[in-house]
Amino acid sequence: MINLFKRLRETRAATAIEYGLIAALIAVAAIAAMQGLGNKLKTTFGNVSSNMKAS
Repeated sequence: MINLFKRLRETRAATAIEYGLIAALIAVAAIAAMQGLGNKLKTTFGNVSSNMKAS
């Protein structure tokens, strides 16, 4: 009976670690995507600003 509880606890800990790693991977991917989008927006607003000054 004690061995059953030990295995169950070890399984829960492994599952928690796996979920943590998945969450970290998603966060890194989201940050990378947002940085790319931010650079495109910066370029777009820079173009708009330049065109407004030229007019």
